[in-house]
Amino acid sequence: MGNREDLLAGAKRCLIERGWAHTTVRDIASAAGVSHAAIGYHFGSKDALLTQALVEAVDELSDELAHRTSSDEPERHWQALIDSFTTHRALWVAQLEAVVQAERSPEVREHLARGQREGREGLGGSVPLALLTGLMMQWLLDPDHAPSGADVIAELRSLTTEP
Repeated sequence: MGNREDLLAGAKRCLIERGWAHTTVRDIASAAGVSHAAIGYHFGSKDALLTQALVEAVDELSDELAHRTSSDEPERHWQALIDSFTTHRALWVAQLEAVVQAERSPEVREHLARGQREGREGLGGSVPLALLTGLMMQWLLDPDHAPSGADVIAELRSLTTEP
C-alpha cells in the first residue's frame, strides 16, 4: 500500500478505537506509519481524511449487510441492521460524532449529505432511513429495551392496517 491507502487504513482504525473527537493527526500518522505532512498532502486536512475513512468504512459495512440480508425477508433485513449496532458499534458512534462535526465543517457536511442521499436510495426512501437512524439511537442508548427486527416489521404493519 502507498501512503494514501495507509492513511485511510490508519484513520479507519483510529475512528473505531478512539472515535472522531479523540483522534489526532499524530494518532493517524502513527497508525499509518507515515509523517504528519502526508495527511495534508493527500487529503488536505484531518477532517477530510476522517470523512473519507468514515465513508469507506460505512460502504464496507453496507456491502457486508447487503450480503447478509434479503429484501424478501424484511424481519431478517432489519434484524441484520440491528445486529450491526452491536457488532459495529464503534462505527455507528463515529457516524454520530461526524454529524456533530458537520455543524462546523462544510466539507464534512457535504460528504455526510451525499451519504444520506445514497442511504435513501439503498434503503428505499427517506422513511426507512429515518427508521434506521431512530433504531440506531435506541440500540446505542438502551439496547435492553430496543425493538427487534420482528418488532419493527410488526409495528410498521400495524401502521398500514385499517382499524
